[in-house]
Amino acid sequence: MRVSSQGITVVALLADPDAPTEIAQRMARTLSARLADKSGQGRRFDVKVVSEPFTAGTEDPPTLMHRIMDRGSAENWDIVVALTDLPLHSHGRKLAVNLNHEHGLALLSLPSLGGLRLQTRARRAVEEAVLGLAGRQTTEADGPPRSQPLLGQTDDLRYVVSGPRGYLRVLVGMVRANRPWRLVPGLSKALAAALATGAVATVNSTVWSLAETLSVPRLVIATVGSVALMIGWLIIDAELWHQSAESSPEARQRARLYNASTVVTVGIGVLVCYVGLMVINLVWALFILNDQAFASVTRTPLHAEEFLTLSWFVASVATVGGALGSGLESDDAIRAAAYSKREQERRHMLQGHGDQPSK
Repeated sequence: MRVSSQGITVVALLADPDAPTEIAQRMARTLSARLADKSGQGRRFDVKVVSEPFTAGTEDPPTLMHRIMDRGSAENWDIVVALTDLPLHSHGRKLAVNLNHEHGLALLSLPSLGGLRLQTRARRAVEEAVLGLAGRQTTEADGPPRSQPLLGQTDDLRYVVSGPRGYLRVLVGMVRANRPWRLVPGLSKALAAALATGAVATVNSTVWSLAETLSVPRLVIATVGSVALMIGWLIIDAELWHQSAESSPEARQRARLYNASTVVTVGIGVLVCYVGLMVINLVWALFILNDQAFASVTRTPLHAEEFLTLSWFVASVATVGGALGSGLESDDAIRAAAYSKREQERRHMLQGHGDQPSK
């Protein structure tokens, strides 16, 4: 990749569609000024955002680095930083950043940054990568040539995350990339069934009597059971569980990570639905219930505690109804609601070609 001769370093942020592109576009608004300020050499930077699915069909870092190099060589870019929301692996470890100083390339896996303050962490990682690559380019342009050039190589420095904390950070990053809150509007038929079940249960005198006899521990058990049933039903019915075609420890480790992210993603979405159902049922109960009718059945006056207990129990009943209603959703609709676009492509690729990354 060329070194700018006009004092302007052209930086391309090559981002996968969806969340990586959004992050890159927000970052680009201030990145030029921040890089110029931090370089401290009167250097100027021109930042461009290019949204392309450069990870399509593969999650193999060397293959991705070759793609980035080929893409960059066709443009007048000094440095290319590629951002993806796919988790990447290198020799059994979770890859965070892959750098190639010779060609001015950087590959950043956003899930390795975790799920909190992602925009800030991504900006810092990009700034460090660009300044490191720009500094090396300047040194190589002004100094003697390398005695052993890196032509043909696609990486000369890798940053990985390891250990329990690293695993948790990547897991949280994967869940954030999946955007579990999208599961709520994505399950329209299931939510319709849950709302209908809750509306009917709220005016059912038998449900009133049952709710009055339940203690807090039993209500908690009902919550856990209904939520677990919904999560299990969605994963099994939509075939969201990933089974590796390989038996190697690395393949099993990847499968565990993908499945853990699926459970957490779906779990968060279901919990959001549960809380929403509880609030809606409470409002419905406040509007429809009659104190005299309730007291005649339960022998208990209708106070705030009774409203809350009934709404809590009805939310569990409605969640079970929603689990049954989710069977009316198409598998593609559930996958679209549960996963990011890159994750959907990755899973489709693995289902079609096994666990081997395509070259």
